[in-house]
Amino acid sequence: MQQLIEGVHRFRSDEFGAYRALFQRLSREGQNPHTLFITCSDSRVLAELITQSQPGDLFVVKNVGNIVPPVGVTGETNSTAAAIEFAVSTLGVSDIVVCGHSQCGAMQALMEGLPPAHAMPHLEAWLKVAAPVRDIIERGYQHLADRNERTNAAAEENVLFAIENLEAYPAVKARLNDGSLHLHGWFFNIATADLFAFNPDTKQFESFSRSGQSPP
Repeated sequence: MQQLIEGVHRFRSDEFGAYRALFQRLSREGQNPHTLFITCSDSRVLAELITQSQPGDLFVVKNVGNIVPPVGVTGETNSTAAAIEFAVSTLGVSDIVVCGHSQCGAMQALMEGLPPAHAMPHLEAWLKVAAPVRDIIERGYQHLADRNERTNAAAEENVLFAIENLEAYPAVKARLNDGSLHLHGWFFNIATADLFAFNPDTKQFESFSRSGQSPP
């Protein structure tokens, strides 16, 4: 906690000056983010750092495993759906990014189960939402014997599962149909900081172009 407190003081004394006008404008005019960024709660995955975004640019949703529940899921597992509706219908974002990552503990737990010695009923219920991802890996990825490769494959399939679920949300569907909203599936490699974007034409996650061109 002391580290956090010292960070607050450093921000106020050393950093805030550079952002003062921006924060004052955001306070005066309200937020107007261009992108809803859904990513994992993993402490190594920071949307603003990865994309070098400024305050006010991204509406960020972090949850365990960057899971997007199907539109019919209600109740305690539906705070992510509430954020999606708010970002799309109220804030009017133009893009939604779902960003999975390597070494995802949630995907590992999804594939291998939770440790029996620990009672985590909420986490267990949450991971059940992504059970179709486990089924896809077990049916179609038998050739992957390596644990890390299977986990990363699950993380990529989970991004596609999220995109598919997003397309069924009424607010999202309406704006996809009128062309005012676009969906993007990304995968972040923690060890190398490489980003990959899913290309619907090739059905593959492809590396962002180093030439500065837009990803698929």
